[in-house]
Amino acid sequence: MITTEDLLFFLDEVLDAMVRVVETLGDELACRRPEIDSINSPYVTLAHCIGVMDYWGGQVIAGRETDRDRDAEFRASGAVADLVARAQNARTQLARDLEWISPYEAPRGVVSESDASLPLGSSQGGALVHVYSELAIHRGHMEICRDILLSCTVAMATDLAVHQSDSRYPVD
Repeated sequence: MITTEDLLFFLDEVLDAMVRVVETLGDELACRRPEIDSINSPYVTLAHCIGVMDYWGGQVIAGRETDRDRDAEFRASGAVADLVARAQNARTQLARDLEWISPYEAPRGVVSESDASLPLGSSQGGALVHVYSELAIHRGHMEICRDILLSCTVAMATDLAVHQSDSRYPVD
């Protein structure tokens, strides 16, 4: 079984990549969404992931009361520096929330009836994997969104793909 510290290592990799996306884009572009249906701005996506960390790590795993406003996450905009500070604070809080995690035990906080029947809501470990899964998925969304926002032209499907490493691991 993976340790909490090991999982936090991988979560840090994902969160650091998300922060790099908004820092690369700056205040204006980070708050802009591509003109594609159902795509959020990178700022909104990171704000949502901060909410995921707080709710699932704090309320579900640790049993800590949270004041998550999920709807507000999807209206978020502002200065990138403020969002980055919030992300760093959320990561610090998540580590505190996980100090007493019992991966095989039921969540300490209340989960919805529909989530309780799933692995993400039936154990603290499942909830933690859910946090990682959500952030990893949204990292990919943010990187694609960044590429669209920064591109002057859209590549044709016949264009060769270009590898852009956002990982700590070297690619051969």
